[in-house]
Amino acid sequence: MRDGYIKVAAVTPKVRVADPAYNGQVIFEKIREAEEKRAVVVVFPELCITGYSCGDLFLQETLLKSAKEELLKIAADTNGKNMLVFVGLPISWNGNLYNVAAALCQGRILGLVPKTHIPNYNEFYEARHFAKGMEEPVEVRLTEEITVPMGSHLLFSPESMPELKVGAEICEDVWVANPPSISHALAGANLIVNLSASDEITGKDIYRESLITGQSARLLCGYVYASAGEGESTQDVVYSAHNMIAENGSLLASAKRFCNESVYSEIDIQKINAERRRMSTFEGNPGTYREVIFPLKLEETTLTRFVDPAPFVPGRLEERQKRCEEILMLQSMGLKKRLEHTGCKCAVIGISGGLDSTLALLVTVKAFDMAGIDRKGIKAVTMPGFGTTDRTYDNAVNLIKCLNADFLEVDIKDAVRVHFRDIGQEESCHDVTYENGQARERTQILMDIANKENGMVIGTGDMSELALGWATYNGDHMSMYGVNVSVPKTLVRHLVQYYADTCQEEKLEEILLDVLDTPVSPELLPPEEGKISQKTEDIVGPYELHDFFLYHMLRSGFGPKKIYRLALKAFEGTYEKDVILKWLKIFVRRFFSQQFKRSCLPDGPKVGTVAVSPRGDLRMPSDASGNVWLAQLAELENL
Repeated sequence: MRDGYIKVAAVTPKVRVADPAYNGQVIFEKIREAEEKRAVVVVFPELCITGYSCGDLFLQETLLKSAKEELLKIAADTNGKNMLVFVGLPISWNGNLYNVAAALCQGRILGLVPKTHIPNYNEFYEARHFAKGMEEPVEVRLTEEITVPMGSHLLFSPESMPELKVGAEICEDVWVANPPSISHALAGANLIVNLSASDEITGKDIYRESLITGQSARLLCGYVYASAGEGESTQDVVYSAHNMIAENGSLLASAKRFCNESVYSEIDIQKINAERRRMSTFEGNPGTYREVIFPLKLEETTLTRFVDPAPFVPGRLEERQKRCEEILMLQSMGLKKRLEHTGCKCAVIGISGGLDSTLALLVTVKAFDMAGIDRKGIKAVTMPGFGTTDRTYDNAVNLIKCLNADFLEVDIKDAVRVHFRDIGQEESCHDVTYENGQARERTQILMDIANKENGMVIGTGDMSELALGWATYNGDHMSMYGVNVSVPKTLVRHLVQYYADTCQEEKLEEILLDVLDTPVSPELLPPEEGKISQKTEDIVGPYELHDFFLYHMLRSGFGPKKIYRLALKAFEGTYEKDVILKWLKIFVRRFFSQQFKRSCLPDGPKVGTVAVSPRGDLRMPSDASGNVWLAQLAELENL
């Protein structure tokens, strides 16, 4: 449970209809199995103690008494087990019968949550047997010694982890227009459990999955859905045990249907709470809820859930292609609007033969085509300097010509030498002044060409560089519109690859593929034997690591310790522990020290959930200290 992770399980026992004693034994076994897998929240299906499909047998006192007796036995079996267990059964109270979820922990029955919405249509006829559950809890006496609260407005929270609050609903409750889980979430529940007996018909599983994932997204919560399966009566319908675990719109685990498969995963309560804090329109309302506190020992949770090493890049090809097309459109539409608003028919862009400027040129071409402006209005400028190699120069020139942009070349070496002489910089001294002098000369050239041509300078820098401050202040850092400003480096590569795959122009594809194969470099130091000598990732670290760090710091609000833990799992077999820690430390230091560059960024379109615009997603002071974050990393170094 460290770092806010809670291991949960959705479990379907193979029941016998109307045989609570047998079902109780099977539930015992499943609880022990879940304990071995170290699950701390375990959810069983609706009415699992009796079986859901008992029909009019629910009106038999013998069945109801047996079910209650079995509930007491199951509760006793949880004694000494570090878990919160939900089981379903019928409970008679005050002349009515209720379909309830019983919450059990450490030998106790913590409370009973009744089903709110009782279906009575198509194959469902529950209103024949069950009453609508009450909201405000009432006290229900189960035995002479045991009285428990019953009502839908119950939340369950462990003493040791008060940030976890669990709410329950039952089957039909989530299918209606106003599910109880909505009020649960507004009252603070961040984990919803659903005890269900959803029968299977063709295509229903697709809708059911979208319903559960959608509810978890809408409520910013974890959702554990356990459904009836094999063992229920098949007199008129069949049950598939479609068990699911979802978190904030993502399906973490899903059972293979028709085989009573249990599913396990970890819910990130810390991430859910961070998302709710971020979303100012998530307005809590505790209402008439009662919080039931229960004991839970904090233990280490082994992560079994998938940790994506490339959180900005969809893993499936089809989704990735759709994402790339969408982002290219967002970038191009942003630029198109700016061109139309300013009445500008000319764009000035520096082309180095690298990934970022290549993407920026492709976006500019697309924007010009959409706006109906002649591509010759794109002034694509190559500016060879001391570090330019033949490979990148040739790719830049060929790319410009292939896209029918207007080609300009300005060699910066003589101008930079004059500048070095003016400021007393030795050309043989390859320090930061040597590098940045070239970057600022290039920006001056682009700005002045834009003035001369009544044009607009298009920025090429990406979000990963801005996060690290890997940009020359008032050099490549500056433009009149930055089309790549919220695109991370790992995604830039896929956008160029997508363009290459779909352009249907053999020559253009060949150029783009070679750009993709070229090491990332600012080319500000002289080549060695004609090849790039300055490789960015050797200096600041692998961009796939930095993009991973950036995503989880800004999108999830995680601290360095948790990011490090996730990175170890995501990059297992790719990077050693000390390598990950080294670059994470550099990321944190650079992220805090370089905010002053982000505080004055030019305009540019937001394309994803993470952005660093000082006017939007990252309103961070330039003088903020990173000491608290670095202190966490120091603790990791000492382990």
